[in-house]
Amino acid sequence: MKILKWFLGSILVLVALAYLFKVDYLFTAVRTIYFNGYTTAFLDDYKYFPTRTIANDSNNIQPWPVAVDYNQIKATEELEKAHVELQSIAYLIIKNDSLWYESYYDGYDKGAYSNSFSMAKSIVSAAFGKALQLGEIKEENDKVINYIPELTGKYKDDLTVADLSKMSSGLKWDEGYYSPFSVMTEVYFVKDLRKVMQKISIDDEPGKEFIYKSGDTEMLTMVLEKATGMYLSDYVSKHFWKPMGAENPALWQLDHEGTGVEKSFCCFTSNARDFARFGKLYKDFGKWNGQQILDSVYVAKSIKQQYANGPEYGYGWWLVKYRDQEFFYMRGHLGQFVIVSPKDNVIIVRLGHKKGVQTEEDPHSNDLYLYIDEAYKMLDQRK
Repeated sequence: MKILKWFLGSILVLVALAYLFKVDYLFTAVRTIYFNGYTTAFLDDYKYFPTRTIANDSNNIQPWPVAVDYNQIKATEELEKAHVELQSIAYLIIKNDSLWYESYYDGYDKGAYSNSFSMAKSIVSAAFGKALQLGEIKEENDKVINYIPELTGKYKDDLTVADLSKMSSGLKWDEGYYSPFSVMTEVYFVKDLRKVMQKISIDDEPGKEFIYKSGDTEMLTMVLEKATGMYLSDYVSKHFWKPMGAENPALWQLDHEGTGVEKSFCCFTSNARDFARFGKLYKDFGKWNGQQILDSVYVAKSIKQQYANGPEYGYGWWLVKYRDQEFFYMRGHLGQFVIVSPKDNVIIVRLGHKKGVQTEEDPHSNDLYLYIDEAYKMLDQRK
């Protein structure tokens, strides 16, 4: 009995300390992640968080055209090996805007939902471009403090909206995915995300260099909410998901039910075919089937490197020079990719549970190159 009392007392002390030091979000982390057998966010974790629906238009569903030689070429041995080792759930090749190859694994199929993770940052950047196009944000160098007056820090008056999209905010931030006490972990599980973001200060001079920070995207979402008067999910639904003819509604994780804000640095939940639509939109410089739904000048700027220090990053999009051409791509934790070749009119989508090796010498993980190389090997076999 004494041991039981000691155990229960210890639990109560730990709970009290967690609330005292404001790390009670760890209870949600343990329940959501560790109790499901994971050590980090996972593809199906949308089931354990409140979400907001990104509605599609049932009267404007536009399935991808299917190529005449659809799935007639088998995946290479190297590609199949990678799918096993890195636990892929989907791999698509879209050539000339037609679905040319697709495969699914681990019980997933063409309509199965999975977490985009940081691929969502490209979608938020598109929303920023739309707000500029509509004049809801007057110019990209508008000051963030005009939208978030609670902003703090030495350089709070200097931060521009464009700095957030380009990842050059000067925000005090720790991008530690596996540390339970990092701000990255806190914002993933906390129930008042706006409040947390308002307290994070701008300590370094903005607009000087690229430093990848998920907080930049979340702050950009708060600006968009204020500028447009709409939840981000509703804005993306209206200006992108519906006009692009998405086959399925999507979901975006929230910090809390009802009036919660989207965890926009990640957690846009959809499927491989619909994720690919943003690749096509940017490949075609904002035009979708003849309709200019995003300004072409903004798109062109978004897929150009913004800072000399690298790595290769535009406005919410990663960039890589490879195989004598320039690819741009959406990228998410655990190896989520929408890779675009404007030169060859190819879009490659890969979703899965694990990503390849990431080194300090190369801003791109080694599996990115593999997914490109093996797709081209397959395409070269066409008659």
